[in-house]
This record gives sequence, C-alpha cells and structure tokens, in this order.
Amino acid sequence: MKKNTFSTKGLTKVYGEGRSAVHALRGVDLDIPEGEIVVLLGPSGSGKSTLLNIIGGLDRATEGDAFFQDQNLSEMTDKELTRYRRDHVGFVFQFYNLMPSLTAHENVELVTEIARDPMDPDEALAMVGLRERVDHFPAQLSGGEQQRVAIARAVAKNPTVLFCDEPTGALDSTTGRAVLNVLKDVNEKLGATVMIVTHAASQAAMADRVIHFADGAIREVVVNKNKLTPEEIDW
Repeated sequence: MKKNTFSTKGLTKVYGEGRSAVHALRGVDLDIPEGEIVVLLGPSGSGKSTLLNIIGGLDRATEGDAFFQDQNLSEMTDKELTRYRRDHVGFVFQFYNLMPSLTAHENVELVTEIARDPMDPDEALAMVGLRERVDHFPAQLSGGEQQRVAIARAVAKNPTVLFCDEPTGALDSTTGRAVLNVLKDVNEKLGATVMIVTHAASQAAMADRVIHFADGAIREVVVNKNKLTPEEIDW
C-alpha cells in the first residue's frame, strides 16, 4: 500500500474576523499518496491555492492538521517550516520569478547552493530541454523557456514534492503541453509527487488523481484509471 506524502484533517483557513471573515478552507480532509500527479481543480477563490500554500509551508491553517509524511506541519515553528520547504518542496508559479540579471544556469544555481542534495544546475536544465540555453538571460528566452528554467530551478533541489500554481496559465497550447511533459518527466524520473493547481479542466486528464474544489471544500476526488499524455489533452 502506498504511503501518503500529505494528509490533512479538518483543515480550516479563515482570513479576517467577524462579518468580514472569509472562509478559504472549510474542514478539508485529504490524503495524497506519494509519487502521484495530482490536479487541484476549481474556480478562483475555491480554496485550492490556499491548500497548496498550507501544505507547502508558506501559510498556516487556522484550525486542523496538515501532515507531510509523519510530520505535522501545523505544529512546526517558522524555522522548522523554512527547513521543510528548503529540503523537500519545489515551487513553480504562473509568473516565472527569474532574476533578470542572471543566466539560466545562475538562476538554477541560486537554489542548488542552499539545497541539501542538489542536482547539477546544467543537468536540471538539460532535463527540461534547455541544454543549449544555459548561458542565456531571461530576456533572451521565450515564455515557455522561462517557465522551464523555473521548473529546472524547482527540481534541481531534488524535491520530494513539486507544487505548481497555474504553471501553464500564461502559455499557448504548444508551449503549455511542453511544460506539462516536463512535469510528467519530473514525476516519472525523480519520483516526486507533483501537485498542479489549475482551472484548465482538460489538464485533469493527465493526473493520477483529480481533486475538485468549491467554496473552500472538496466536492469530489476522482482517480483516473486511464491517463492521457499532454499531447492528447484538449486545450
């Protein structure tokens, strides 16, 4: 039986107080088995990014527990959460957050210098198909290439889990599929659990597990028996 990378129990997040309080998560119970590609699907404001931020160690729950393997993130100090993020978590966002004055190699190197068991930066860039672009600056790269540098930066630390928040949101279909193929490779070759937040419902077809969010709660969890490749997905 697979172990869980994450499990949550009664996970609740409230922003603000009184009448103006916003319930971003309403008692979420969830298990994420290790080594899966998981897509979190739902409209803006449904709670999917809030969940990602809490189990990614970027935010704290108001109530409930979030476990990474057997460690309770809810009980960690800020210092312990920082160590957890550094040792185990890679992040990829819709906007690439690359340093414009650094080459692709140097952008990836920013992470490998502080990681516990890093890949060589050029090896990470080769994995995302950018072997020939290591000395280029972000301004010399297309949007899809910049996103792949951001993925290389995230995977170069050999993360246990890779969190992707709308990773293809700013990309056209051809470039978006290339990025999804990279995420698929990361899952298969490194064994990382990959969690993708999106409101592009078609991308759910490539996942092992699809979690549908609505109004801060999980509406449905679907396990895909027959996954599609990124090339087979409607865009």
